[in-house]
Amino acid sequence: MRLWSLHPRYLDPQGLVALWRETLLARKVLRGETRGYRHHPQLQRFREARDPLAAIDAYLAAVQAEATARGYAFDPSKFDASARAEPIAVARGQLKHEWSHLMCKLEVRSPELHARWRDLQRPRAHPSFRVVPGGVADWERAG
Repeated sequence: MRLWSLHPRYLDPQGLVALWRETLLARKVLRGETRGYRHHPQLQRFREARDPLAAIDAYLAAVQAEATARGYAFDPSKFDASARAEPIAVARGQLKHEWSHLMCKLEVRSPELHARWRDLQRPRAHPSFRVVPGGVADWERAG
């Protein structure tokens, strides 16, 4: 499961669809509707939000908006599209780490997108996050 801190605009079609599906799964985990992935480290920051369900729904709303802008039909009835949540802090080092990870994926899977984005020095964060100073998150798995 990868719940990107990066703006979904940078994802290729496969990545955007995977993000949608994985975030819907994360929503089920937060609602207690599944036994799998309950301890997944990427859910920590959503669990720490004042309202975890609103935080994941706001995250989904931005993913769904990106999909709609691309002409995809991601079903907004699968989450509360009106949910609002305070932005979650994400460290600049975490964004940099994820950017490197995404660039490796795009280089293999979507060379045209890799070429489009490779020189970008400061990618935007997903709208659910606010960028703060700092390094890679403790929950991030090495590798």
